[in-house]
Amino acid sequence: MPNVNITSADGGEFSAYLSLPKSAPGPRPGIIMMQQIFGVNPEMRGFSDDFAAQGYVAICPDLFWRQRPGVQLIPGEPGAFEKAVAFGRGLDHDKAVEDLKSTLAYLRAHPACNGKVGTVGYCLGGLLAFLMAARSDAHCNVGYFGVGIEKHIAEAPRIARPLMLHIPEQDRHVPPEAQAIIKQGLEGRALLYAYPGADHAFNRVDAPSYNAEVTALAHDRTASFLTRHLG
Repeated sequence: MPNVNITSADGGEFSAYLSLPKSAPGPRPGIIMMQQIFGVNPEMRGFSDDFAAQGYVAICPDLFWRQRPGVQLIPGEPGAFEKAVAFGRGLDHDKAVEDLKSTLAYLRAHPACNGKVGTVGYCLGGLLAFLMAARSDAHCNVGYFGVGIEKHIAEAPRIARPLMLHIPEQDRHVPPEAQAIIKQGLEGRALLYAYPGADHAFNRVDAPSYNAEVTALAHDRTASFLTRHLG
């Protein structure tokens, strides 16, 4: 599927990977796929294609474009994690949310989309799912193993749209004390699923952290959540 260009709120332009459903008739709901710290890499494009195969119009914007357009790092390759962490630290979260809101407007106006749009994010994208629930009018938001949510938990009272978070209890990047802050701060405000024994990136096939059982369970819960809120 081709990349498209989206105009940012501050006048720049960034690319996004767009994956359209092949067989679903008529305009369909949209999903904004929110990247991990590795950029819009083959894994994120694959996740986007998976959602398109389920009948969604899926789009994955390049959120690192202000630092370097087109970042595509491969987890496990030498030096990739260190580079990814540097990009993650260099990201302005406020501007990233504004870029996601620009993506939201773009997708709602796309002829393949029926105007209902949710978000799904992993790692960095899991944090952004929380922020989009608090700051945007996306119809619903799903975060997988979000990193850094506890640092923004003061925004929890602003959540006005449905939010689901998948929290692996052995997440090496989100210690138990951070998880406790998240769970306490979001009690009654979000749908939280904890997975005992699961680690960060539990859905990364062929990675040491891969957990097929948890991946399938989280997928089913996400699918039901998106169907409920997007139709």
